[in-house]
Parts: sequence; C-alpha cells; structure tokens
Amino acid sequence: MTSSPACFTMSQTGAMSASSCAVSGSITCNYVSGESLSMSMSVAWGAIKTVFLDMDGTLLDLSFDSYFWQRYLHLKYSQKNRIEFSHARELLQSYYKGKAGTLDWYCTDYWTNELDMDVAALKREVASRIRIFPHVEQFLERLVAAKKHVALVTNAHPSSISVKMSCVPIEPYFDRIISSHHFGCPKEQQGFWEKMMDAFPFDPEATLLVDDNLDVLACAKTYGIRHLVTIRRPDSSKPEREALPYETISNFAEIMPA
Repeated sequence: MTSSPACFTMSQTGAMSASSCAVSGSITCNYVSGESLSMSMSVAWGAIKTVFLDMDGTLLDLSFDSYFWQRYLHLKYSQKNRIEFSHARELLQSYYKGKAGTLDWYCTDYWTNELDMDVAALKREVASRIRIFPHVEQFLERLVAAKKHVALVTNAHPSSISVKMSCVPIEPYFDRIISSHHFGCPKEQQGFWEKMMDAFPFDPEATLLVDDNLDVLACAKTYGIRHLVTIRRPDSSKPEREALPYETISNFAEIMPA
C-alpha cells in the first residue's frame, strides 16, 4: 500500500526526493537470516538488457508490510477510536477488501485520509522491522558490473519507498526508481506497462521482471515481457508458496550474474 506523486521525483541515478519522508535516527540495515545458497535455475543473462525489480516481497521481506497492515495499524486504529482490537481488525479488513487491486490499495495518502491517521509516520515508528533478503546487495552489484539497466518498479507509494530506502542501502544501485503512482495505475493493469514504455522505452524481449505478485507477472506477460521470475517465499513469516506458474527462486543467489 502507498501516497501522492507530488512528493516523489524519479531520476536516472535512482535519487529520490520526498517531503517529510526521512526516517529519523540511525537505522541499521537488517537482513533475513536462514536462507541457504542455491543454484537451482539459470537466467540467459546474455539476452537481457533491462532488469525490473519489485520491492516488497522481492528485494525486501514482505513480513514488515504484513505486520504493519494486519497488526500494527489495527492496534493504532483501535486505540485512536477507542474500540476493541477485533472490531478494528474487522473494519480495516473490510476497507482493504474494497480497494484490493486498485492504486488506492497501495496509497498511503488514501489510507491517511480514509482512516484519519498519518500512515507514513506510523510506518516509521516500526521501521526497524524492515528486512532485506539475503544476496540482494550482491545481486545488484553484479547487475551494475554487467552494465544492465536496473530499475526498481513498485506499486509502493513514494512515501513508503522513502521509508524503505532509508533503512536499506540499495538505492544507489538503481538507474531509476519508478512508482506506479507516477503513472496513475498499478502494475496489475496494462496501462501501467504502456505508460512505462512511453516514459522509459525498453525492449520487452530483452527484459527480466522479478516480482512476487502473480497478477503483476501475468499482466507483464500479456504485455510481452519475456523473462519472468517470482519469489517462493516473499513473506518470511509465512510458508513457502508451491506450484507457482513462473520460474521461481528462493533467493537471488540462484540467478546471480557471473
């Protein structure tokens, strides 16, 4: 879930500006532990020029977002409105369901207005829970060394991106950081990819997309993006997913460029 394009600037260096979005204090980069190095599949790197990487559930552990939206926000909403936690959970789940698959689902501005709570500020309160998956930094380093065009392509709102990038040291690796809010439609819709092509032309046949969202991958496939990979366990607090319809990795060591 995500907030307004006005506080977000994309750049070719991956730099990003956002008003009042910095995480205060010194936050140490945290890593998900317990992942074994595996080499179960390969990618035809010689055929790939562009790499699009999702953020939450792909580079970063989705457990942070699960905790925030399914636990912490429920708690804060119950406290603010002086209602039982179970009632708050029921109400918020109903709100979420009504916005699933839309840009509002990811929009911190929308939820801030809807709930009358500063969602971005609440995320910063628990930012120490943000975790980067194993081998991500080495993977990004290898992509840069191989001179691939690397873009972070996410449905996350700019304020959410700012919180995450303040906690993990990966922003400099990206040629571009692209939020779907810039285009006004989520990655699950063909309009997003059409607008991506207009703004930042790329060759779908020579593009790799790694994303944990199967609906996004299906949409990208329909658009013509040839190389598609998903994540077996995007949320470390939940079991691995099975029988997925795309090439699947447990960690980025499995597709590490030489």
